[in-house]
Amino acid sequence: MASRKEEKERLRQAREQAEAADRKQERKRLVLGYVVAGVISLAVVVGIVYAVVGGSDSGGGSGGGGDRLNESFGGVLPKNITVDDRESAEAPSDGNTVDLEEAAEAAGCELLREQKDEGATHIPESDGVPDYEANPPTSGDHNVEPLADGAFVQAPSPLNYIHSLEHGRIQIQYSSELPQDEQLQLLGLYDEDPAGMVVFPNDDMPYLVAATAWRQTLGCDSYEGAATLDAFRAFRSEFRARGPEPIAMN
Repeated sequence: MASRKEEKERLRQAREQAEAADRKQERKRLVLGYVVAGVISLAVVVGIVYAVVGGSDSGGGSGGGGDRLNESFGGVLPKNITVDDRESAEAPSDGNTVDLEEAAEAAGCELLREQKDEGATHIPESDGVPDYEANPPTSGDHNVEPLADGAFVQAPSPLNYIHSLEHGRIQIQYSSELPQDEQLQLLGLYDEDPAGMVVFPNDDMPYLVAATAWRQTLGCDSYEGAATLDAFRAFRSEFRARGPEPIAMN
């Protein structure tokens, strides 16, 4: 039979072992807590970064920056090209959007149908921009990367936007001399039906405003408000999604 002293020693050792086990378990709980806290903190940081980066693409305006950029069909936003996130103005209409020829005549615009096919070969950007016959160009050799759908502050390269025309896009182009109030109406036209639409300035064309599709041009020397916008609507209705390699609009 164990002596009283031996029994006390056994109890002491058992108590120390139990305390050591408790301390080990507590350390595990602390480490697990630190890990969980770290994961939560990382998730918060990632969420903030996503919100900031995403927010830069979805800025203000009735269309908004993000709403005026659609890369879903494989289009790209070239370097140094900024999304136009200005608040648009209402795009007025006289209701004359049924017949393209009549709408073009009412707006005093030149309608060029079935322009010369200048080719559709993919060329590297390093080759430079070809000397297209049509101005603004509506076909011709171009880069493998099409311009994304959207509205932009700067003029993108024809190498990109001709490829988009090949995919059935409609492009509204305007001279920087067009007053801002009228530029905002063009953005309003974009916002009312943005699928497959592109809007950007172009100071190299002979028109004040123009609408283009693959091998089709509606060029206007003046901007006549509702009459011009109705002509663009009729042009959009006739030629959108009718490029030689159409890609779904969304």
